[in-house]
Amino acid sequence: MPTYDLVVVGHFALDVIIRHGRPVQGALGGPPTYASLAARKLGALVSVISKIGDDFPAEYMRFLNMSGLDLSGLKVVEGAPTTNYVLEYLDGERKLVLKAKAPPIAPDDVPPDLMAKAVLVSPIAGEVSNIIISELRRHSEFLCLDPQGLVRSFRPDGAVELKSWFDASVLSITDIFKASFREYEHVIGTKWIREGISKLHRLGVGIVIITLGEDGSLISTQGGIYAIPAYETNVVETTGAGDAYIGAFLAEYVRGEDPVWCACVGSAAASFVVEAFGPSRFGERDEVLARAQELYDRVVKV
Repeated sequence: MPTYDLVVVGHFALDVIIRHGRPVQGALGGPPTYASLAARKLGALVSVISKIGDDFPAEYMRFLNMSGLDLSGLKVVEGAPTTNYVLEYLDGERKLVLKAKAPPIAPDDVPPDLMAKAVLVSPIAGEVSNIIISELRRHSEFLCLDPQGLVRSFRPDGAVELKSWFDASVLSITDIFKASFREYEHVIGTKWIREGISKLHRLGVGIVIITLGEDGSLISTQGGIYAIPAYETNVVETTGAGDAYIGAFLAEYVRGEDPVWCACVGSAAASFVVEAFGPSRFGERDEVLARAQELYDRVVKV
C-alpha cells in the first residue's frame, strides 16, 4: 500500500439542495467528495475511507472512478442507504435534514497497513467514533479534525440542530482543527475567538482554522493569528466550500508549505467550488495558486 498524501474519512452524501423553496437538483456531496477532489486537483495522492449504500447512483461512481482518487477504502453495503441530506438555504441560513444514513465506519474499515501523511476526519452524521479516530492517528503524520458531524443532533424528522461537543481525548491527538464559526462555538462554548483558540492550543492542537464564509477565515499557529481573505467571485452554490478549503490546505501542508500560505490555497480552492453547482469546478493547480498568491498578499496578522 502506498503512503498517501491525504486520506479523507467520513460519509459521502447524496444532497438535495433547495433554494427559495424550490429544489435545485441533486448532487454528490460530503467531505470525501469536496476535500478529496480539491486535494487531488493540486496533485496530492488521495484515498478515502467511507461507506455508501446500494442506492448510490452509477453515474456518481463513474465520476469518482475517473477522478484519480484511490477508492479501495470505499465500501458498498448491500441493503443499506447512502447518507442523504436535504439542504435548504433561506435568507442566508442553511437548514439541514438527514433523510438516510449509511452504516458507521468500523474498525476493520481501516486497513492495518494504511500509511498517510495526513488524515482528515470529517464525519457528517456521527459515523466516526473515538476508537476510529485514535486508530487513524496511529496511521498518519498529521491528524486533522473537522467536527461538523460531531456537533449535530437529529430530531425525529431528521432536522439537524447543533449541540455542544468537547472531547479532550480526541482534541489532544488532533494536530489541525478546522471548523466554521458556528461549529467552533459549539465545540469551545464561547464566541471569544482568542480564548477558544488558546484552549485548543493548550490541548495540543498545533493549527486552528475557523472559516467565516464570505468574510474569509482565521488561522492560528505558533506564529500568531492571521486573517485570510475570501476570494471575491460570482457565487453560485456554497455547498462543499469548507471541505474543499481543508482538502486544498492539507494538500499543500504535507508538502511542507507554510500554514498561512496553505490557508490561502484553501481559500482559493473554495472560491472555484462556489462558482458552480455540485462538485463540478475545482480549478487547475496553476489557477488555484494564482488566486492564492493574490490572497497571500492581503493576509493580515490580527
